[in-house]
Amino acid sequence: MKIGQVKKWNADRGFGFIGTDGHDVFCHVSALPRGVEALDVGQHVGFEIEISSRTGKPQAVNVRTV
Repeated sequence: MKIGQVKKWNADRGFGFIGTDGHDVFCHVSALPRGVEALDVGQHVGFEIEISSRTGKPQAVNVRTV
C-alpha cells in the first residue's frame, strides 16, 4: 500500500489527485471507503494503484484515510 497526500479534490465532480513519489495519481470518489464522500487537500491517505481499463492510466483504488 502506498501513502500519499491529497493534492486536489473537486467534490462537485467527485474526483481529485493524490501526490506520491513525485507523481499525481487520479482518484475517483468510488475508490473512497463507504460513507466518505470527499477528501481534504493536504490529507494523508493510503491507497493501491491499478491501471484503469477505460483510460489505461494509473488510478488510486482502495483508498483509506491515514
